[in-house]
Amino acid sequence: MSTAVATVVSALIGAAVSIIVCVINNNKQTALIAYRLQELEKRVEKHNNLVERMYHVEEQTALQGEKIKMANNRIADLEKITGGKSA
Repeated sequence: MSTAVATVVSALIGAAVSIIVCVINNNKQTALIAYRLQELEKRVEKHNNLVERMYHVEEQTALQGEKIKMANNRIADLEKITGGKSA
């Protein structure tokens, strides 16, 4: 009977140690996943900021293009008026 008790006790101790190791490992894995997720969120935020800035640059480029077209039209009108002669 004492052999059976010793076997059960040693099995319980082994199970307890296994559970403790699993809990510790799980906590480390959770911390690692949380860290990697935070780093990924930072990279996504940088990417989103870049997209917003590029959209703004594209708007400004289109606006400058329109201004250049208007300036060219004015120059062409002035050349028609003056006959192409510079003052």
